Amino acid sequence: MSFTEHCNTIFSACTDYYHQMDNVDAAPENPYECKSIDYYLFLKNWIDAVQWHLEDIIRNPAIGLQEALQIKRRIDRSNQDRTDLVELIDSYFLEKYSAIKPLTTATLNTESPAWAIDRLSILALKIYHMRQEAERHSAGVAHCEQCHEKLRILLEQQKDLTTAIDQLLDDIEAGRKYMKVYKQMKMYNDPSLNPALYGAK
Repeated sequence: MSFTEHCNTIFSACTDYYHQMDNVDAAPENPYECKSIDYYLFLKNWIDAVQWHLEDIIRNPAIGLQEALQIKRRIDRSNQDRTDLVELIDSYFLEKYSAIKPLTTATLNTESPAWAIDRLSILALKIYHMRQEAERHSAGVAHCEQCHEKLRILLEQQKDLTTAIDQLLDDIEAGRKYMKVYKQMKMYNDPSLNPALYGAK
């Protein structure tokens, strides 16, 4: 099993685990050793699963303004947690490949391994929910058929992205590509950078 296939296994299991409780306030039991890469991958998908459902809740037209504001701020915090975790996962790869000397012809990839793996985590959730819709008995035949086709495309996308990430990791290990990670430097959560927080006119 490749590293990325291993990621898919963890993401799928975590997505299933979340939906056993189906509660944005549930406290997960991470089954992996603390601060291991598997621990971070599980936590990454858990954050994504909770945020997925917060995004659903906030779009309910019957939601009150105060509750919507609280959820919006919770989503903002979740986005920051997600970014911090992706950077932690990239740190794992930087350490893993720190002794690799890139070839003189080595090129830079458009995104880091962890940000590509972030997309795999989201795909696991899309696949889970699209499968639910494709099999929803209360929906019409046309709806289910459309969702089955979308599910087919999502599964193909997952396969392609899995292959592409594994190729990227192989290229980094062989020195054909090199990693260069930029911190996201998000400004809206930083009281020293967001004018609405530091009181600028």
